[in-house]
Amino acid sequence: MAVSGCGANGLWDRSGLIADTAGCTEQRLDIYFDEGQARLTQPAQQMIAMTGERLQGCRVEGVDVIGLASSTGDSASNQTLSERRARAVADALIEAGWPSPRFTLSAGGDAGATTDGGLAEPLRRRTEIVIHARPQ
Repeated sequence: MAVSGCGANGLWDRSGLIADTAGCTEQRLDIYFDEGQARLTQPAQQMIAMTGERLQGCRVEGVDVIGLASSTGDSASNQTLSERRARAVADALIEAGWPSPRFTLSAGGDAGATTDGGLAEPLRRRTEIVIHARPQ
């Protein structure tokens, strides 16, 4: 089946229907860390910078930063590590020029870092960022 003539009169131009899905809405971003570290990796810094660029022109009403840790080590050390991770990410967000919102920092330590069967969850070496944004 061939269709002709439709493109000439603009029926195929759909550019006006494309919405910016990465725009000013609530977003979640995970920043991963090396084992036992609270230092941001280069890819993490790049992700923070790129997300900050996408948020320019948005009204950022708040950012929740939740530091987490794996089950390696003792609970007290993991709690401290997750707090350091949350602070490192919040500092990087500010340094990257994110709009100045209200930051809420929390740390989960190693709570939930193992499955019910006792298996370690290595991807818990992260900080979760929830961005509450809307158009200005």
